[in-house]
Amino acid sequence: MRLTVLGACGAWPEPGSASSGYLVEYDGFRLVLDLGYATMPRLPGPVDAVFVSHGHPDHCADLNPLLRARALSADPPLPLPVYALPGALDAVLALDRPGMLDDAYVLHELTAGEPFRVGPFSASTRLLPHFVPNAGIRLAAGGRVLAYTGDCGPNPEVVALARDADLLIADATHLGGVPLDDLGLLSGPRDAGRQAREAGVRHLLLAHLWPGTDHRAAVAEAAAEYPGRIGVAVPGLVVTPG
Repeated sequence: MRLTVLGACGAWPEPGSASSGYLVEYDGFRLVLDLGYATMPRLPGPVDAVFVSHGHPDHCADLNPLLRARALSADPPLPLPVYALPGALDAVLALDRPGMLDDAYVLHELTAGEPFRVGPFSASTRLLPHFVPNAGIRLAAGGRVLAYTGDCGPNPEVVALARDADLLIADATHLGGVPLDDLGLLSGPRDAGRQAREAGVRHLLLAHLWPGTDHRAAVAEAAAEYPGRIGVAVPGLVVTPG
């Protein structure tokens, strides 16, 4: 299993960066987790499936240009399997005229908690607390496990999702504490570190940091709770879980 970070900025992309998007590859299959602002141009080639954690545009806006490129191709590829919670993609799929993108994708609406397969990956999701329904995902293939929270507040379901994972990509939006307006619905590096420790994960990758966040300070805050390997998700970073 191989992970390539396309982008990981929270809310909007910093100059030269991108919002949330991750390419996960195994045995030639290429699955994208989220497609936020400016992620589509960073894809290093065709993809086989897309999973979207929730409907906020910094996690799904670039699904539109990806599907446009397929629909308007002179030699259109097969419809792209897209996985999401019911209704999560209604807004982004409605950006074009009715019917324009219909042949470019097949939408699989998920029931959180039910296992499913995406290519060679065994997958499961859990509902995690956010402003809108958000599905964290757990992927297993080749004896390796990757967990991704999307955006969420601290919750025992995060620990269950990430139990004994080789890699956890965790929401760590707010350095120094979560503001009152976001309390329970977004996390900070300390929350990510504590939950990684409780879950027994091998490698923690901090994600969705607020633009302008000091990455070294975020790692230090997470390290106060988690003694394992810690990194920050930045565009172009490649990780092999395990």
